[in-house]
Amino acid sequence: MQIKQPAIYIMASQRNGTLYIGVTSDLVKRIWEHKNSIIQGFTQKYHVHLLVYYELHSSMEEAILREGRLKKWKRNWKLHLIEENNPQWLDLYPEIIK
Repeated sequence: MQIKQPAIYIMASQRNGTLYIGVTSDLVKRIWEHKNSIIQGFTQKYHVHLLVYYELHSSMEEAILREGRLKKWKRNWKLHLIEENNPQWLDLYPEIIK
């Protein structure tokens, strides 16, 4: 599933670990960049390499608005969102590259 449409995503260092929320127009490419430490910054510094949640959106504007809202959420709300959709905190990257 090559996903080239606006998306928001949540990455984690481990279950209940450090979280990172991002937005992209090419989910597969962006997660690959995070996983391979191509992007210097937060995810590289804190070893945040597991894709634990993502949402596809119909427009970049919609995805950016959703990203902004999620970033303002309390941590426990974010954890609930992840666990509701991915209770085992599996790395979803293999799912998106099929």
